Amino acid sequence: MDPATVSLCLATLCLLGWALRQRVIIRRLRHPEKSQHAHDLRALASARNERDSLLNAFPDAFLIADAQGIIRHCNQAAIVLLGPAPPTGRPVLEALGDSRLAAPFLACRSTGAPSALQIHLPAEAAPGRATDATSGESVWLVDAAPVSQADGTPHIRLLLRDLSAEHQLEQIRKDFVANASHELRTPITLVDGYLETFLEAPELLDDRPTTLRFLGIMRKHTGRISRIIEDMLLISRIESSDASSLRMEDFHLTECARDIIDRLESLIRAQQATVSIQLHDAAVTLHGDRFYWTQILFNLIENALKQNPQPGLQVTLRSEATAAGLRLEVIDNGIGIPAADLPYIFKRFYRVEKHHSQNQIKGTGLGLSIVKRAIEAHSGSITCQSAPGLRTCFQINLPR
Repeated sequence: MDPATVSLCLATLCLLGWALRQRVIIRRLRHPEKSQHAHDLRALASARNERDSLLNAFPDAFLIADAQGIIRHCNQAAIVLLGPAPPTGRPVLEALGDSRLAAPFLACRSTGAPSALQIHLPAEAAPGRATDATSGESVWLVDAAPVSQADGTPHIRLLLRDLSAEHQLEQIRKDFVANASHELRTPITLVDGYLETFLEAPELLDDRPTTLRFLGIMRKHTGRISRIIEDMLLISRIESSDASSLRMEDFHLTECARDIIDRLESLIRAQQATVSIQLHDAAVTLHGDRFYWTQILFNLIENALKQNPQPGLQVTLRSEATAAGLRLEVIDNGIGIPAADLPYIFKRFYRVEKHHSQNQIKGTGLGLSIVKRAIEAHSGSITCQSAPGLRTCFQINLPR
């Protein structure tokens, strides 16, 4: 059973229990000869306080409106969501602010039957506030059902639950699967095409230059397939693990950086680039999982090289002690990243490669996403500033 259903069931049971208890007390108050009047008044107040305490414990907004659509009661979550003016005493439509959110209430009032809808709204139309301005959409579960009050008058209870985060997570999952399928399909199709050419025209195998060219292209694309799979497995491993699963140890940052430069030596030499290490202390150490930190720095430096294939690129890894801990920066003097792309560069499969030729093998689009999540696993953060044509700086801040 999902959390929204559990919350709704508990709130409804709480409300029904309170209504029954209130009805008994009211009946007794109407016959003072059968009970002590003051005692019953205290019991009624206690029942109301108990109801309010229980409903205020629910994270979802919970409202009770009369048949005219006037809100008679709400919990604390509803006050926070629909503020700053208190919802009590206001019409449902006025409090919710959007007629789409009031549709289940209107349907329930019209038919007398429960009504529930999942409603998609622009972020700016969300009740009380824009829940997720970056995604441009908010998603709400609105559930309405009739309830009887102690005096027998018909009322309607209304529950609102913000599903925006769950919706965005599900959309990310769908996009990830779709993009991963596309990224794998492209190189597989190319390799399959060249193999089919050899099978249909085996005489091409006697043409050594053509054969070597075809084999070279196939090798590049099979390498791309391997890299995509490795990156997908790595990001899955990062996101499915918590900090306690990291293999924490002290290691020298200089040694880690030099290992990375050695791995990239052929690419650095081919592009006539320069990669330098400028640490505030040659003996500076990091406490973390060296495997992940190797991936972090490797991806940042390799990304700078691949995004700037022209000769003369200068990449610098520098460090600086701060009051909060340690700051690492990977800086290059390449073409930079357009301002419009900066908010999205850490998203899966997002690439800024509009300047590259069409026949160049592209990256997986997972490198910076891996970097961000690996840094967050170490309680750090990463930001990027770029002045196109002048300087790009990825800045990592780590706590002590």
